[in-house]
Amino acid sequence: MSDDAAPAVGDAVLDAAGGRAGRVTSSDGLRVRLRPLGGGAEWEAAPSGVRRLGQGELLRALVREANARSRQAGPGR
Repeated sequence: MSDDAAPAVGDAVLDAAGGRAGRVTSSDGLRVRLRPLGGGAEWEAAPSGVRRLGQGELLRALVREANARSRQAGPGR
């Protein structure tokens, strides 16, 4: 992470490499495992490439994921 503090499990972070927001599920110092904020398949990121989301960023990311799920469900579902 950019502030030299390892991300803690449960932290909401931004993976700079993919531009994706996720929650930390585990970290071994070499890799950080992330899961999308709304759930889904995990992915790995380098600890140096993630940073904690601010409250406003977290809210925007959650709304973005909710909107994406709504579009996938389609009209009338």
